[in-house]
Amino acid sequence: MYSKKNVKVNILDIIPFRSSHVETKQEGDKVVIAFPRFKRRWMALFLPKGMSPVISIVLETHGTAVWQQINGRNSVREIIEKLSEHFQNEPDYESRVVTYIYQLQKDRLIEFGV
Repeated sequence: MYSKKNVKVNILDIIPFRSSHVETKQEGDKVVIAFPRFKRRWMALFLPKGMSPVISIVLETHGTAVWQQINGRNSVREIIEKLSEHFQNEPDYESRVVTYIYQLQKDRLIEFGV
């Protein structure tokens, strides 16, 4: 269960969507997500020379598959159903997907809607 302001919602019914500060691009068969290193742009002035003000993460195969399903329309349940073939019904893949989605939300790369 996911709780937001004392309202309990089944995680499978939540609709994840990408945070507005995250940019996505495709590189081959992988997805690269990029987001600002700091919340405030002026903080980038104090970065050491050569350090990018943007953090880029190349997602692995499973992460890419999950990320591509996060579109603001699919619920977590639908994402799991759509990825069953990708994961080839690996044991406990559903909990792996849910854990991954929670981590993306914790890292503020996605947000949850209902």
